[in-house]
Amino acid sequence: MSQHDAHEADRLESARHAPDELLTVGEMSRRTGVAPSALRFYEDLGLIASHRTGGNQRRYPRHMLRRVSLIAVAKRLGIPLSDVHSAFENVPLDTTPSHDDWQRASRRWKRRLEERRLGIERLERELTGCIGCGCLSMKACGLLNPDDALGNAGAGPRRLETDAVD
Repeated sequence: MSQHDAHEADRLESARHAPDELLTVGEMSRRTGVAPSALRFYEDLGLIASHRTGGNQRRYPRHMLRRVSLIAVAKRLGIPLSDVHSAFENVPLDTTPSHDDWQRASRRWKRRLEERRLGIERLERELTGCIGCGCLSMKACGLLNPDDALGNAGAGPRRLETDAVD
């Protein structure tokens, strides 16, 4: 391929994927692997945005590909959509996000993931201690909850909540 042909191919590729390119629901679904119904759901939650054509069809700005892909990864990892929403809070929907926008979101999301990791590690320690004691009764456990003392504090997990990271 000549240098001219390579330059022309680059120009055509850039034109084909212009930043202001709008994608149909089908194209967005095909490119991200996310079902059209999920795209509508994410839009209803304010995680992504689309434009409407004169015929009321959704068209997604090309920059939504990254958002949808990150949502799909979060879902696969069991990260709640509320955490994704918090991470995307200051990432613009109506314009292509800048590198700095994504860096801020990444740092915020990393902090949330770190909190979850610490919580899971605490749960693992608690379960290891409880399973290791052999009493087989969390309600009557003489080691971690003698005389069900934690029951007086109300329903739900108590030991892990008091250790929560602020």
